[in-house]
Amino acid sequence: MNNEKVYRRALKDRPEFKTKLKPLTCSKDTTVQKAVSSMAEKNFGSVVVVDSEQKVIGVLTERDIMMKLVHEGKNAEKTSVSEIMTKDVKVARESDDIIDWLRIMSNERFRRLPVVDDSGRIVCVFTQGDFVSYTWPELIFQAKELAKAGVLKNLPILLIGGGLFIYALLTLGAIYFTLE
Repeated sequence: MNNEKVYRRALKDRPEFKTKLKPLTCSKDTTVQKAVSSMAEKNFGSVVVVDSEQKVIGVLTERDIMMKLVHEGKNAEKTSVSEIMTKDVKVARESDDIIDWLRIMSNERFRRLPVVDDSGRIVCVFTQGDFVSYTWPELIFQAKELAKAGVLKNLPILLIGGGLFIYALLTLGAIYFTLE
């Protein structure tokens, strides 16, 4: 039976959750030019596209702009955000487990995670950078615990092995000095 405690770490429990800036949002009819101007003014890498109830319907990223607008030679003043935004965006709830989303973001290769409240309205956006601040201290702690557990678990083997090694050295030393 596994006696390990499993702790849920909700997104809303992260210290940075309370201090996250309000996400930059726009409607699907906003021109890409206007969205890019807002992104540049606020120094944001994305805009969350919302409906009239502030529910997420897409995300416009710098990559979307580069690949679907600039690369295809479209006019930013005449192209609406809905034409080039990423649709079918994964959205997390405030109470979701951070480890689950870290895994999903890593496996599915996306960097921005809109977080919504219980009504489905946008609250903030978590990025991979937010998860790095969580994972490094946690990984270091887990590595220390595994090292401790590994040494203690194998202590009898290490003592026996070390004893045999010392015995072998002493025996070889005795033989060497006897032959001289």
